[in-house]
Amino acid sequence: MIDFDQYLGFIAFLTILTIGFWLMIFLLTFVIPYWITGSLIEFLKEKKKAKSAVKE
Repeated sequence: MIDFDQYLGFIAFLTILTIGFWLMIFLLTFVIPYWITGSLIEFLKEKKKAKSAVKE
């Protein structure tokens, strides 16, 4: 039979596992694409700025 301490440990393990799973889903679907898009936009702005500075 399972002891109460083992039951609490199992529930804590499942909670941490679930939080980690949803955090990974959130990071992969929102945070990382947002970061990459922002970095790309900033890179293109800097490139455009440098190009216009060379023309002048």
